[in-house]
Amino acid sequence: MEPILLSTAFFAPVHYYARFIHHPNVYIEQFENFTKQTYRNRCNISGSNGIISLVAPVIKGRGPKMLIKDVQLSYDMDWQRNQWQTIVSAYNSSPYFEYYQDDIAPFFEKKFNFLLDYNMQIHKTICECLDIKNSTKLTTDFEEVPAGTLNFRDIISPKNKKLPDVAFQPLEYTQVFTEKFGFSPNLSILDLLFNEGPNTETILENSLKFYK
Repeated sequence: MEPILLSTAFFAPVHYYARFIHHPNVYIEQFENFTKQTYRNRCNISGSNGIISLVAPVIKGRGPKMLIKDVQLSYDMDWQRNQWQTIVSAYNSSPYFEYYQDDIAPFFEKKFNFLLDYNMQIHKTICECLDIKNSTKLTTDFEEVPAGTLNFRDIISPKNKKLPDVAFQPLEYTQVFTEKFGFSPNLSILDLLFNEGPNTETILENSLKFYK
């Protein structure tokens, strides 16, 4: 399978990990310019009133462009505590929340300086929870990857209302608020993990129909 290039992501969506597990060699871009309103510093979960966007706030640079590796997190507000309370409220009744909460809670307690470091530690923990052992490397220059690498840096984005990745057809699973809202596709990996636990990897594998 070809290598794949992805952006860094904050508790990335199901689409991100569905792609990730099918590519043994994954590159994470660290030399692109930071882009607002993307999964680089936000994720979507499902709450009692609908979809909730959780945003990791960043310190704004002096210029309009800043490399993603240089973007720093802002702690002017106590967003970590507030977001963890939101996650607990949304998923406390899910089947596997208690099983994984000790793995996830530290990311809403410990302060990280840089967004990229924060995201990479989150990603490492998610991979450990799912027992995924793919090779993950940071790029050494902008899009510096082997020839033939699939570039999904901007394809997996909340700005793409119509998914350009035709292979991604999210498999439905039972969510906390399914009876109220129906199935909400492509939420944060947290939603799938808390609801499906050890079945998460199977759902991810079967959400790329191209590979079946």
